[in-house]
Amino acid sequence: MRWLTLYLRSRRVPMALVTAAACVAVAWSGWLVASNSRAVGVTMVALTVLLLVAALTATLGGPDDALEQTASLRWPSRRVIHLLGAFLVVVVLLGLTLPTGARFGPAWLVVRDAAGLLGLTALGAATIGTARAWFLPLGWTLPAALFTHSETLAGQIVTWQAQPPSSTAAAVTAGLLALGGLIAYAATGPALRAPAEAAQH
Repeated sequence: MRWLTLYLRSRRVPMALVTAAACVAVAWSGWLVASNSRAVGVTMVALTVLLLVAALTATLGGPDDALEQTASLRWPSRRVIHLLGAFLVVVVLLGLTLPTGARFGPAWLVVRDAAGLLGLTALGAATIGTARAWFLPLGWTLPAALFTHSETLAGQIVTWQAQPPSSTAAAVTAGLLALGGLIAYAATGPALRAPAEAAQH
């Protein structure tokens, strides 16, 4: 348990959880006050999932790059568990809203977007580092939220985050991103930081 406590603190997990919960509270209360509809719109759900993923991104890397690369610990399994834990945080926090007056759902929409955006973030962490990993989901999701109405297959793939839950193309795209991110992050971990950047932490 001591190792787990140290691990969670080194990854700034407690602060990330508080931030994620605060994001849900703000989005939930804002929809409750501003909308007459109980069901939150698909675009709003996608943007809220994006906020939660961004809040959890900092936990994908620790303060010691050398420790992340050591073979003395079973990092791949720990990284898989970490990503699955982040996925559950997003799904559970938004799932708590389902019986309320501002319903962030349906559940499958949250599962799809959380899996895809976390996979995209994990790919970012493995390639450009944890500090910049949120660039990929943000840079993809914001345009997708603006241009959601597309009946072509290519359009549904490009705007998968904001597609209706029934979209098969969006589900497949999210699944591929989730799988790719999981494999890349589990195998390599976060990309090494530049010496000047590492010295600031």
